[in-house]
Amino acid sequence: MIFSESLKKNRDFQTVYKYGKSAANRYLIMYIYPNQTERNRLGISVSKKVGNSVVRHRLARLIRESYRLSETRFHSGYDIVVIARPVAKDKNYFEVESALLHLGKVHKIAG
Repeated sequence: MIFSESLKKNRDFQTVYKYGKSAANRYLIMYIYPNQTERNRLGISVSKKVGNSVVRHRLARLIRESYRLSETRFHSGYDIVVIARPVAKDKNYFEVESALLHLGKVHKIAG
């Protein structure tokens, strides 16, 4: 991710959950919160309800890669938390990417 960093600390995730705006579609939930920097910070959350560790990690990689390849379409200056829903576990890359871009457009942070 050229223009972005990872969101790692629990405190940062909690701030985005508490003060950020959320939108959802069938596969993903996205929270955004302005972070007063020139970069985006991306956090990905995949619950144990989705599947075992192999399934969860695969889904997290799909979300991260779809964000990385479409990163130039997102406006900068946001903390973004993406939560995978259990129905997303069997989806391919293109469906995950489409869901991610849809949520970016709903939040008006992706062109």
